[in-house]
Amino acid sequence: MKDFSKLEKKLKVKFKNKDLIRQSVVHRSYLNEHPEFELDHNERLEFLGDAVLELVVTEYLYKNYPNPEGELTNWRASLVNANMLSDIAKTLNIEDYLYLSKGEAQDKNSKARQYILANAMEAVIGAIYLDKDYKAANKFVTDKIITKLPHILEHKLYEDPKSRFQEISQERIGITPTYKVLEESGPDHAKHFVIGVFLRKDLVAKGEGTSKQEAQVQAAAEGLHVKNWE
Repeated sequence: MKDFSKLEKKLKVKFKNKDLIRQSVVHRSYLNEHPEFELDHNERLEFLGDAVLELVVTEYLYKNYPNPEGELTNWRASLVNANMLSDIAKTLNIEDYLYLSKGEAQDKNSKARQYILANAMEAVIGAIYLDKDYKAANKFVTDKIITKLPHILEHKLYEDPKSRFQEISQERIGITPTYKVLEESGPDHAKHFVIGVFLRKDLVAKGEGTSKQEAQVQAAAEGLHVKNWE
């Protein structure tokens, strides 16, 4: 059995019911290979934690910022999306404790792993809420997640990558980026696109996705990274 005491120290939460913290990191795939495992997967905890997280963040934004609903909604989305939650999960070493199938365990850098980590992060919040109370869950979310808000606001990370890439490229070099489909494959019901973002004729970055929009957003996000505009 894994030793969760180090994870508890990292989370700064000591669980009365150790099964809750263990269950929060059990992925469905693990149970497919280990049906005898004594705990269920983490999806119900994730469902609960998602609601607690959204309430804590919403309450904080409402009480601390007089901005209109649309802006607060964008800020909240930037705090609770899969990218942010998976990054925070990694800093808390949650990845080291995941119960995964052999296939999932090897697939470390995929989009699927990002979602597994984000879901585990929500499940941990759900576990804290059940083991302690709303106050403890609120403190955890405030300390680990809401503290990212100043960085998000300073760098306008609440804007979608396409908007940010266009705004910065126009501001700094006076060029409006364009997007071109570089590859298109798969049947109509399962298309796969590779799209490039260009500044004039220069290919800056590529993005992939199951829709042109998804691939463009990924290309813009990669472009921000390549140009060091993040």
